[in-house]
Amino acid sequence: MQIKQNQKLKVTSLNDIRKSMKNLDPAEMEEIILRLAKFKVDNKALLNYLLYERADEENYIKDVKIEISQVFSDTNTSSQYLAKKTIRKALKICNNHIKYSGLTSTSIELLLHFCIELKDLGFSLKGNHVLANLYQRQIKRIEQSINTLHEDLQYDYNKELEKLYN
Repeated sequence: MQIKQNQKLKVTSLNDIRKSMKNLDPAEMEEIILRLAKFKVDNKALLNYLLYERADEENYIKDVKIEISQVFSDTNTSSQYLAKKTIRKALKICNNHIKYSGLTSTSIELLLHFCIELKDLGFSLKGNHVLANLYQRQIKRIEQSINTLHEDLQYDYNKELEKLYN
């Protein structure tokens, strides 16, 4: 029997995986999770967040802000090309941690910090279209996230966001 070259392996749906997981004993589940962690760095980072960081979200946000600030402080501002690469690296770090957390407030906090760091870097956003567009996209993401929160939190975050417009 020949397999066609273009034929791909069927990936099971998340719902089917969930049903299968219910039938596993804890030892089998542990083995699967550890194997998943070995397979990809993102999986390991997510497990790290879920096991160790999730309980103290405030400290997690603080640590990520420090990491982002460190990347910005290492930015080579003598070359716009190198600066853009470093800024994208900081944004990637920010987005990964947002993805791990999944909380709207964490997303807003980290994106606000990223935008503040970018603004404080000293590059003219008006003269650089790439950085200006990147900055505006993050502002829009923050605005969209703020709109999903309770009114009291919206007010507080909107005050922080207004500082970025000035």
